[in-house]
Amino acid sequence: MPTTSLIIATYNWPAALDIVLRSARAQRELPTEVLVADDGSGEETRQLIAAHQADFPVPLLHVWHEDRGFRLAAIRNRAIRLANGDYVLQVDGDMLLHPAFVQAHRRFARRGSYVQGSRCLVEQRLTNRLLTERRHALSVFTPGLRNRQNAWHAPWLSPLVRGPQDSDRRTRGCHMAFWRDDLERVNGYDEGYEGWGREDSDLAARLIHSGVRRRNFKYGAVAYHLWHPDAAPVASPESEARYAATVRQRRQRCDAGLDQCPLSP
Repeated sequence: MPTTSLIIATYNWPAALDIVLRSARAQRELPTEVLVADDGSGEETRQLIAAHQADFPVPLLHVWHEDRGFRLAAIRNRAIRLANGDYVLQVDGDMLLHPAFVQAHRRFARRGSYVQGSRCLVEQRLTNRLLTERRHALSVFTPGLRNRQNAWHAPWLSPLVRGPQDSDRRTRGCHMAFWRDDLERVNGYDEGYEGWGREDSDLAARLIHSGVRRRNFKYGAVAYHLWHPDAAPVASPESEARYAATVRQRRQRCDAGLDQCPLSP
């Protein structure tokens, strides 16, 4: 089975990142490495990651760039460029991982495909309690979960669930998985996307155009999405137009992507 790089994106929410890293520590099958893709967080986040690095069970790398607005595509690219695993597991820094998350993804991985994972939504009151108590353990029976069906860990059912096949509105960058060489072939994320939205759909579309099919992973790699206010519910007109051009022209590779990233954290 492939070696795995777990990439966790974050921005100035160290309390959430703390319990996400705790859930990564608690994996039945640890990833080969963990990389925190930090879109310009401050000193509190740096200190938190340094504290975890002191005794983290696998290499933990803090990948950071200066805060110049929402540049998630760029910082994810930088983390991907520095990753050593064959297979890249991608989550946001507000996604708590079921103990079998990494194990399930490794077993589900197939060449010629990328994975769109699902998420179970955590309500506000439960989120606040988890953050206060620095607790990460949840189950399908925990009160305070929405769309509870996504919290069922039943990986034997996953191959039977076809799910949506479109790379468009159903793409969620908060939980995806890719073969590293597929990401390199399409040059990773398009760093022309700045501001919230559409960078993940663009990547999915280019993968599909290059012959990599989408596989939906439900009931296997369970992840719990902490509550937070929606900061930007829609993408900008510029991002929508950029994505529409990718789809219309069936682009496979972006110009500003992985190949321009520095090989340093």
